[in-house]
Amino acid sequence: MSKQVSTSPPKLFIGLDIHKKRWKFHFTTDLVLGSGHSFPPKSALVFNYVMKNYPGYEVSIAYEVGCCGYKPARNFISFGWDTFVVNPADIPRPSKNRFMKTDKIDAKNIARQLRSGNLKKITIPDLHRESLRALTRQRTALVRDYSRIKTRIKSLLLYLQIDIPEAMDSPKWPLKFLAWLDALDLGYTNSNQTLKSMLSHYRFIDLELKSLSNQIRLYCKQNHKKDYTLLRSIPGIAGLTASYILAEVGDIRRFTSFKKFASYVGFIPSMQQSGEVFYTGGATPRANRHVRNMIIEAAWIAVRTDPVMQDYYRSHAGKNSKAVIFKVGRKLLSKVMAVIKTEIPYSKGVLN
Repeated sequence: MSKQVSTSPPKLFIGLDIHKKRWKFHFTTDLVLGSGHSFPPKSALVFNYVMKNYPGYEVSIAYEVGCCGYKPARNFISFGWDTFVVNPADIPRPSKNRFMKTDKIDAKNIARQLRSGNLKKITIPDLHRESLRALTRQRTALVRDYSRIKTRIKSLLLYLQIDIPEAMDSPKWPLKFLAWLDALDLGYTNSNQTLKSMLSHYRFIDLELKSLSNQIRLYCKQNHKKDYTLLRSIPGIAGLTASYILAEVGDIRRFTSFKKFASYVGFIPSMQQSGEVFYTGGATPRANRHVRNMIIEAAWIAVRTDPVMQDYYRSHAGKNSKAVIFKVGRKLLSKVMAVIKTEIPYSKGVLN
């Protein structure tokens, strides 16, 4: 009687806890739980170690997405390894790991969960999309700085009990308000210098914000013209909103259903059930907040410009306005997916 010979190659599962100066690994095979090792942050060193100690193995490797980005993953993919970049919140963890957490324990847990098939990959963006996303996130940081410096200037005036003229007290700062600030005498040289420094900071951020916004729109017009034009056809979706969607989401066509797209952006409610008690809470905290915030802002514009959105908003009149605009945002998001999937521009006032 002939012996059965296995044709399946042995499998190696690598859990990686990635940091700036050292990478902590745990190597587990399909037969043995394995051991941990530490390497400097160089993918080639890991490759050489695996080739020396695990020749002929089918390799899978996983790590949490974080500060070191996707370059390690691209290197591992170039080695022919099945590479998992994972959302940290999606990694199952034993309850005791809440009290005992080290890099070694994390790497070992990732390796075991990878071996058990419990990990789900996130999409690795291509380099062009990643660079565009860096630009949009820099703009988001500038928007925060812009808001802070305006608050600091107004706080200084409040502290010194200087009233802003009613005609100029607006969230948007017109040129006449800036001219009034330039001419304002606070009574002391140091106070005047403080205000001058703040105004200089404000003008620098304002100029950078406008320049960056123009660069983002221009890039998307030139490099993503078809999808950019389709998104711009939707009421409320301005150039920057369309650019943020393209930068953060990438190709919307990769989503097989609207439910998955809405879940990625964060337009689904949180839910809890215990027996007969079922509770629906607010929006899930798991979201791409960069896109969700832009869609919510776009929804407020859409209800003023699109009859379909107006009717939908009015049909919920009397309810919590934040909850209603969230529903409008979800409806707007469905139109985003529809125009990209069908490649047909949106017609205002047409229910589709």
